[in-house]
Amino acid sequence: MHLTLIKPNIGRMPQGPYVDEGRMEPLQLGVLAGLCPPDVDVSLLDDRCEPIPFDQPTDLVAITVETYTARRAYEISRDYRRRGAPVVLGGFHPTLAPEEAAAHADAIVLGDAERVWGEVLNDARAGRLRPVYHGTPGVPQPAGVRPRRDLFRGKGYLPVTLAQFGRGCINECAYCAISAFFKRTHRCRPVSDVVREVEEAGNRFVFFVDDNLVADRAAAKALFRALTPLRIRWVSQATIDMVNDTELMELMCASGCLGYVIGFETLNAASLAAMGKDPNVQASTSYEREVAALRRYGLQTWAAFMVGHDEDTPESLYALLDFAQRHKFTFAAFNLIMPYPGTPLYARLKAEGRLLYEGRWWTHPDYRFNHAAFIPARMSPDELTAIAFDLRRRWSSPASIFSRFFDLRTNMGSLYRMGIYWAYNPLFRREVFKKQGMRFGTQ
Repeated sequence: MHLTLIKPNIGRMPQGPYVDEGRMEPLQLGVLAGLCPPDVDVSLLDDRCEPIPFDQPTDLVAITVETYTARRAYEISRDYRRRGAPVVLGGFHPTLAPEEAAAHADAIVLGDAERVWGEVLNDARAGRLRPVYHGTPGVPQPAGVRPRRDLFRGKGYLPVTLAQFGRGCINECAYCAISAFFKRTHRCRPVSDVVREVEEAGNRFVFFVDDNLVADRAAAKALFRALTPLRIRWVSQATIDMVNDTELMELMCASGCLGYVIGFETLNAASLAAMGKDPNVQASTSYEREVAALRRYGLQTWAAFMVGHDEDTPESLYALLDFAQRHKFTFAAFNLIMPYPGTPLYARLKAEGRLLYEGRWWTHPDYRFNHAAFIPARMSPDELTAIAFDLRRRWSSPASIFSRFFDLRTNMGSLYRMGIYWAYNPLFRREVFKKQGMRFGTQ
């Protein structure tokens, strides 16, 4: 049996296909390949960097679908099904919009795929795929399964190994697709499994893709203790309240942590309360104490902000930029709030009649990447789109990149940290301009 695993692209630019320079390994597809028995021949196709050979024979096509890649995923599925190849769709978007996804596939997998993947393969062999498979939540990569990292070779991924310790998040943020997908649950792998996988990968730079690596403090501390002897360098994602636990911070730094993606989201207390992000609501005014702690530990921070809250004004949005530049964060993202299907935010905006693009921005032919998909409370959608792009443009300007570098505790903390700063800031600058206004899909 031949299985084709596919990671879809977002879309295309006016001059041709979009090639993602910052692409990372599709870990989820590597895990599915690792779950396959020896008699299944697996190939991995990454639409972000290579053409899809639709005429190459295959017995089953499996596509991982995010909301941003849904339109392109449906195009790929259609072209395979026209040739008689059965297609199964899985990932976040089919779980959050199952009826829509089911119309574009022979089968969909809802929830975590690990525990039903064997059933999918057996049913495909027998030519009797069921329309829907319900994956039950559980520990990631059960029974110590390893991702097929050999499938990643030669595809030009960034030189960082992706690994996962825990999955899900215990918070209930109104905008968050992760909370909707995992229903506020969080589960961790055995520490020994993670350590062995990192050792076998052989790369000393690791990105733990956990939605919140420190959601389970005791488990995170056990992981950090076990990672310390490996002498690796790693990054991940976490909530800002981690700085309140001194033991946690000291263990993570000793284990090789370089920094985190941290969702600051906004400086407005009312907006934080409305979104239900408890760790941020409990933080100090303007995060000054928390940011000082991050600097004290020498962590390089990727500060993530969301723009378009009901309390946002043009002045408050530019205040986010001033805050980020003043603190010389290593990286920052100024992301438009996106109404993902299945989230409380989507339901509220729909009830208020504020959704644009018929409530389906991810498949609408007129939608463009990084454009507002709803009507903001205090400005027009076009004004919000323009300001969000201007924030990204100013943040990634050569002058901003140069001035932010001069922080002895973080960006200048070591030659390695300097290298990360100068390797990735220009790359992210290029991506800002390449992706703005990009069309979803390719057809």
